[in-house]
Parts: sequence; structure tokens; C-alpha cells
Amino acid sequence: MTFAWLKGHGTENDFVLLPDHDGSVHGDLDGGFVAALCDRRRGIGADGVLRVIRTSALSGIEPGIASAGEWFMDYRNADGSISEMCGNGTRVFALHLVQEGLADPSAPFVIGTRDGDKTMSFDGDQISVDMGVPQVRDVSKVSAAGNTWEAQDVRTGNPHAVAFVDRLDDVGPLLIEPGFDQVVYPDGVNIEFVVREGERHVAMRVHERGAGETRSCGTGACAVAVATAVADRADRPVTYRVDVPGGTLHVTWDADDHITLTGPAEIVARGTMDWTA
Repeated sequence: MTFAWLKGHGTENDFVLLPDHDGSVHGDLDGGFVAALCDRRRGIGADGVLRVIRTSALSGIEPGIASAGEWFMDYRNADGSISEMCGNGTRVFALHLVQEGLADPSAPFVIGTRDGDKTMSFDGDQISVDMGVPQVRDVSKVSAAGNTWEAQDVRTGNPHAVAFVDRLDDVGPLLIEPGFDQVVYPDGVNIEFVVREGERHVAMRVHERGAGETRSCGTGACAVAVATAVADRADRPVTYRVDVPGGTLHVTWDADDHITLTGPAEIVARGTMDWTA
């Protein structure tokens, strides 16, 4: 098959974008194809795939899909599995729409995701997304490198377990998935390890379900900010700086309980591929 592709990233959380406006190029977007495309040795290489498709077209392929937005971010993890949401991905997706003249950055606009509609706004090179209302649940346990920590369960479109550690190196290389409570997270979980760097300032590493350790995770940064605010008993609105290996994000938890994720995005390459695998 021959298809167009682009490569982009948000704080080095990288994605292959597949323009497929009417759904005629990739159909139901086979998971094996997605996994091969994301493979860093056999494919283009990425943490996930963002299919750029009209909501009306995807609803004909996947019944139940709906959005007030014209465009839907059909997001897949690097292993080919479907994910509900990707905060960094929304910014890359929105930037692509703007660069292609498919959306106007002068006013907020909506894109559809499996976690509901997300409102995007632009301020120079910073792109913000209203991530909705987080869910703060109970505490469980996570383990890595022979250590075990308590972890706050926070849902920000994806499930997250947020653990505060003394040093980020204490969790080891994260080459394998950390241990977690599979009763609490039967569908897997993104696990964030966090250290405090100062007032309203933290740093994190993340192991994402279906992708492994990544350079950044937008929904994870939101979960970390929420967990830190809960631990701090912080009044809202409150904004946290969240350093990730790939850069810096800012997360605001507003008085109306919504969280807003802000950070950069970049499209770095594009081309047409003849896929023979």
C-alpha cells in the first residue's frame, strides 16, 4: 500500500500522523500495521500513531464514535492497541490541522477523541488543551528495581498510578513494565515516578502501557500535577511545572475542576511510503 505520513512530537513524545480524511486509506487501521510502523528498527519509529480522520468517516468504521468537532484523533499505542487519549498527541494533531489549513488557530477549536471532545487553543508556540475533569481515586502500590511505593490512582482520560520517589534513578532503567495492582488496573496503567524540584515544580519519568518508557506523557503530566496538588492540599486554581525527559509542560487545575495542559509541538518530517511489510 502507498500512503502519506508525517512525523511529529510534543516534548519528544513522538508520533506518526496518517492523513486519512475519509477513512479510505487505512480502513479499520490494523493493529499489526500500527505496531510495525512504530517499530524503531523496522518502521518509521514512534510512541504511537495519530490517524487524521473526519469524525463522520470514523463513525462509519467504528460505530459509536461521535464528536462536535469535524476532526477526530484516532490514536493507537505503539503496540497497535487503541488508547482513549494522548495529551501530547492532541497538540501535535492540532498543529498539523493548523499547518494544513484545516483549522484556524485564531480561536479555540474542538477535536474529537475517545475520551470526548478536547478544546485546543494557540498562544505563539504554546498549545493548550482542556483535558476535562480528572478523577482522583484510591492509593495502590507500584514496584520497580526491587523497590515498592504507594501510588495515587488518577484518571485523566487514561489510567495513571503516580508514585513519589526520592530519586528518579531509584526506579531503574524501566526496560520492563513496573509491577502494579492488576485488580485496580485490569486494562493496564501508565505509571509515573515523581520527584519534587521546588514550589509548584516537579520532574517525572513514565512507563506507558503499550509503549514502554517514553520521553513525555501529557495525560501523565496532568495526573502528576493533580496528585501533587492533592498531596499539597493546594487551593485551585493552581499551576504546576512538570519537567519530563523531553522538555517542560505546564498543567493548571482550575477552580471549575478542569485541567489544562500546555506545551510545544513540532512537525519534523513528511513523506509518502510504499509499505511492503
